[in-house]
Amino acid sequence: MAIRAEHLNYVYGLGTAFEQRALKDVNLEINDGEFVGLIGHTGSGKSTLIQHLNGLMKATDGAIYYNERNIYEEGYNLRALRSKVGLVFQYPEHQLFEINVFTDVCFGPKNQGLSREDAEKRAREALTMVGLDESFYSRSPFELSGGQKRRVAIAGVLAMEPEVLILDEPTAGLDPRGRDEILDQIERLHKEKNMTIILVSHSMEDIARYVDRILVMNQGEKVFDDTPKEVFKHYKELEAIGLAAPQITYVVHSLQNHGVPVDDNVTTVEEARDEIIRLLEK
Repeated sequence: MAIRAEHLNYVYGLGTAFEQRALKDVNLEINDGEFVGLIGHTGSGKSTLIQHLNGLMKATDGAIYYNERNIYEEGYNLRALRSKVGLVFQYPEHQLFEINVFTDVCFGPKNQGLSREDAEKRAREALTMVGLDESFYSRSPFELSGGQKRRVAIAGVLAMEPEVLILDEPTAGLDPRGRDEILDQIERLHKEKNMTIILVSHSMEDIARYVDRILVMNQGEKVFDDTPKEVFKHYKELEAIGLAAPQITYVVHSLQNHGVPVDDNVTTVEEARDEIIRLLEK
């Protein structure tokens, strides 16, 4: 098991007049090789939660286990943990700072103590993983498109060879093509490297298409934890907490209301297409 959280609580401004509980008794497990989606409206606690998973924030109480070791135990190496549980923040291009793409991606492995030769090897491999060839190496990261900047930022984390990759809204602000390219690259990493992925997203379509399991946060609490098909059956409850299901879910229920026997397990456009073809052939 990659990550386990037990009775996790976090309070901002503890002991002050501005005290605010951001996480409330959160329990969860992330298994090795899973592709997990994390959703919730603004202020639901999802960004606070992911910063606990690699020790950037410390819980007010509760525990986080990585590979069955409590990261809060005395002497635990949090720096090593952050190399193994990589976090790409929302708008990750704000993390870029070096003179060129290649130097930027080398920074993480060099900071891990690797030799220049090994760091450069890691950087080349990581840039290849995200689909950037040598023509990008000498370019300033600030001259790239939004989607290319995201790829460089993700490569910078991948170069540290994490076992778990956490991405906070990695497609925010991108056009549809850029969004699909980034998510397809992430899916490829998951499949080819068996990498554990946690994807925070506001796009229910993307969540339905890519992840194996969804965690839903509301007001600091975990309210659903199941497959996309099961979670999106609760679309009315999701609406009540400021979320929604993929648009195709509403199309399916509209068809059912008009007497068309469409399978309500459909959550993607591709599945809807196949289901409609199946019904027509009958």
